[in-house]
Amino acid sequence: MSKHQPPVYPDEPKIPILPNMLTAGNLLCGFFAILTIFKGMNFDDGTAEAFNYYQQATYLIFAACIFDLLDGRVARMCKADGPFGREFDSIADVVSFGIAPAMLLARAVLFDLPDAFGMGIAVLYLLCASLRLARFNCMAAEPKKPNQSMDFVGLPVPMAAGAVVSTMYLVIDVTTHHNLVIAQPWQYVMGGTMAVVSLLMMSRVIYPSFKHVNFEKKGTITAILLVAAAICAFICLPWIAPAIIFLCYLLYGLLLRPFLTRRMRRIIEVKDEEEDDAEENADDKQ
Repeated sequence: MSKHQPPVYPDEPKIPILPNMLTAGNLLCGFFAILTIFKGMNFDDGTAEAFNYYQQATYLIFAACIFDLLDGRVARMCKADGPFGREFDSIADVVSFGIAPAMLLARAVLFDLPDAFGMGIAVLYLLCASLRLARFNCMAAEPKKPNQSMDFVGLPVPMAAGAVVSTMYLVIDVTTHHNLVIAQPWQYVMGGTMAVVSLLMMSRVIYPSFKHVNFEKKGTITAILLVAAAICAFICLPWIAPAIIFLCYLLYGLLLRPFLTRRMRRIIEVKDEEEDDAEENADDKQ
């Protein structure tokens, strides 16, 4: 560079306001969830006071899930999705769906187990969530292939967090409001299940993204009934419905989807035939 030539800096990225405000809401929900968990840690493990704070943290993580669901959809509707939003979203997801659930996992559910086991599961979850987000960004930055599928490779981090947090919400409810005691062997089972959820994030299992669903999409009777049933379940059974719904999504990609016919997948995932054919061709080329 010449002595008299001024330095050249990279251009500032374009930052769309609305979708990134939603991503900021996701990040702040995760931050306040972590602060709430720290407040719960001031009380003895297993006490009602600690569990009340942990339950508040689960609400904040669920709110972060809603913000995360909306930000990408709003960005696509506004044609404002880009590298800045993708990176900002990943940073927010690490906080809301990585650190916060990992802390809850160690403190609210596995507190009766040896520290090495409980903390080991929490660390495994955090590492898999972070690696999953980094892998997703790398794959998203690659040039699009012809007929490339929009579905997820590996369990998406928000859904993994939802599975973990909804399970903890159920555990907190039955132990504080229904006076049930979860025996230590079952805590080991839950710890092992959370380890499986963690590893699914880094797996090659295909999960539907539902990114193709929009307000112009023609729904099916089956899909409408499923959504109506989910809403009723949330209203009537708020402590158990989230765990069941997230578990169904987890098991759908892992055990059920590979054996379904293309027609059944179109019905459940609300896809058009053209979209399904394109993704089928993409699968054949891999």
